[in-house]
Amino acid sequence: MPHPLVTKTLSAAPDVIAPDGSEIRLLPRPQRNDASLAHRTLPVGGISMAVSHKTVEEIWYVLSGAGEVWRQWSTHEEVVPVEPGMALNMPLGTRFQFRTVGDAPLTLLIATLPPWPGMDEAVRETDHWPVV
Repeated sequence: MPHPLVTKTLSAAPDVIAPDGSEIRLLPRPQRNDASLAHRTLPVGGISMAVSHKTVEEIWYVLSGAGEVWRQWSTHEEVVPVEPGMALNMPLGTRFQFRTVGDAPLTLLIATLPPWPGMDEAVRETDHWPVV
């Protein structure tokens, strides 16, 4: 049986483009496989597509850049300015969209619980900001 130790360097190219249009670079998963972790990038001037998730919740931590995140959960709706050091959650059923502000890409660390099951997880929602 191979050992469970994993070391990975982020690649220059994304591993996958998320259903919302952002770039995803996958990080090692825990051996228990009860969560997944990813590095997300939205380029300068980027606006994601609005989505919600069917079965997963997420925790976002802003690594660099600045942006705005629109979230709607039930009847509560808000736009939150984000910058490095900030964290926010995406409970199950939250509709969300995000965009960069300024002259740097927005980079996030995303924890997904349970692990991201695949591209069919995201449901396209009505955009808060028009996607160009």
